[in-house]
Amino acid sequence: MDVVAYVLVGLVAALHLYFLVLEMFLWTKPLGRRTFGNTPEFAEASKVLAANQGLYNGFLVAGLVWGLVAQRYDVCVFFLVCVIVAGVYGAITVSSRILVVQAVPALLALGAVLLAW
Repeated sequence: MDVVAYVLVGLVAALHLYFLVLEMFLWTKPLGRRTFGNTPEFAEASKVLAANQGLYNGFLVAGLVWGLVAQRYDVCVFFLVCVIVAGVYGAITVSSRILVVQAVPALLALGAVLLAW
């Protein structure tokens, strides 16, 4: 796989690992609340849902790392498309910022993977 593709897929995986940590472990902490703009009350009430969301981000990380380690373009493409779909859905339903933070990096990585394939 091309070095640029590796780096971009790795970046997307790292971002989703960060999202996992924010959602599973820091959701009710000051950094987590500030990142998502939550009140302490809302963060406490929704922490189980956020942890579930974080777990799904972990599955995306696992898939992307698998694709990188096994040098499987098809696996990287599949998981990058999953990230893009989730980012577009999040942008439509939650905040347009999600498109920039989640979908755009995955789209760039997807482009690099397809060019390297």
